Amino acid sequence: MAKDDPTVGFTGTPTEPPTGVRKVASDAVDAVRRETSAVAAGAAEHPHTATGLALTVGAIGLCIGYILGRNSAAADYDSRRYWR
Repeated sequence: MAKDDPTVGFTGTPTEPPTGVRKVASDAVDAVRRETSAVAAGAAEHPHTATGLALTVGAIGLCIGYILGRNSAAADYDSRRYWR
């Protein structure tokens, strides 16, 4: 049965390199892998700086979310008042 399957034991590379969308996707994946490994290496070398940056970005995101949520709630409250 294994003799009938032409892909058994294939360890080479495809004959045609990827083109078009597959090439772009492959390049994007490679770039993301390089950047994540660079970020991980930087965080490993400077853990206090990485922690500080993460906390700062989180605090800024929390403040922006609070402000947007507060403004949204105020707009809803004003439009729902039926006793004007």
